[in-house]
Amino acid sequence: MTGLDGLTTRGWQVFDHDPRLAIWADAALPLAQQIAADPQARGDWLRCGGTWFAGVNIFPNGADGAVPGRVPPLDCAALEAGLASVGASEIALDAAQISICYPGYPQPWDGESPANFRFRRDRDAAHVDGLLRDANRNRSLGEVHGFILGIPLSETPAEASPLVVWEGSHEVMRAAFRARLAGIAPAEWHREDVTECYVAARRRVFETCRRVRVAVAPGSAYLVHRLALHGVAPWGAAGGQTPRVIAYFRPDPFPGATPDWWLELA
Repeated sequence: MTGLDGLTTRGWQVFDHDPRLAIWADAALPLAQQIAADPQARGDWLRCGGTWFAGVNIFPNGADGAVPGRVPPLDCAALEAGLASVGASEIALDAAQISICYPGYPQPWDGESPANFRFRRDRDAAHVDGLLRDANRNRSLGEVHGFILGIPLSETPAEASPLVVWEGSHEVMRAAFRARLAGIAPAEWHREDVTECYVAARRRVFETCRRVRVAVAPGSAYLVHRLALHGVAPWGAAGGQTPRVIAYFRPDPFPGATPDWWLELA
């Protein structure tokens, strides 16, 4: 699929094998594995009883997705579609997240409450990216991004903790945030506590939207709508023993702009 119907109507879309992307993924995998083996990085990012390496913004790529001497620039149909979805002609990529799940994910994590662990296990730790939580667990708008681009790097079974997306959830979330932030200047949105509307909308999503597991092989990719509720499924019995490695990009197409585009673009 190369159009945008899936992204705008369902909130997610898979892109078939792209030779350009396969080259990038093949080069990125050994570097991602090297990063995840570093003791300092493991101390910073290994969570859930050693079953998840979160690796947020840890990949040393430049704005074009390249790591000089190691990984070429990122050039693929999925990225082109992501740009088209926000009406941008070019974009500076953020440093990619390297998300690695290991057999047995998730396990209890020091500092995680029993309720939070149950939510991770039973509800896939469902969330909308870009919301920040303070010490009182109140949520506000943090870093906005145009889309989520997921690029699998390892060949693993579909049961190896795939991405989970609630189909159509982006429109439920859009309506909730739109109602909550109505009449407030976009420049002030980051000061607003959106916890109540977010939690209520998430509950509606669980009740009304279809939960979809998204797993593709290296060389393929997927886009997730910036407002879509998504998470990570527990490792299944048929998940095998090979760690599941995915690179995620969440670029901001309009740096410095007020975030009204984040809510109103398709």
